[in-house]
Formats: sequence, structure tokens, C-alpha cells
Amino acid sequence: MPKKIRELKQKLLQAGFTKLPGKGSHTNWIHPLYSGKLTVSGKDGSDAKPYQEKDVQQAITEVEEKQQQEKQEDE
Repeated sequence: MPKKIRELKQKLLQAGFTKLPGKGSHTNWIHPLYSGKLTVSGKDGSDAKPYQEKDVQQAITEVEEKQQQEKQEDE
């Protein structure tokens, strides 16, 4: 069963992303450790498309990997 758009947005917030407004149902998400921005479209109650789930997961994974690298460099 696909996730809801609101679930993807919640995951991004928990990962430290900042929400920027977009046009209509679009929201843009940025993070200091993420190159570029991620756009999520759709109303909160709508089902997320598979590519949206994949994009969000890839963005979170990239941020987590960079956080781990910074942690190792500090040690």
C-alpha cells in the first residue's frame, strides 16, 4: 500500500529538511547537507507515487551518509 504524501513530508521533517512553499500543492524541501532541493507534489491525503517515495528515501539516505562522514571526520 503506498504511503501518503503527509507521511513523506513527516519523514523529511524528521530528517531535518526545511519546507519551502511552492505553487499549488507543491512543496520544496532543502537541507544543508543535501545538494539541490526536493519537490514533493500532491495533497497531504493523496497516495504518494513510487518515484516520490524513492526520491524522498534517496534524499534522506544522502543526508544520513554525509552526517556519518562529518561525524567520522570530527573523531
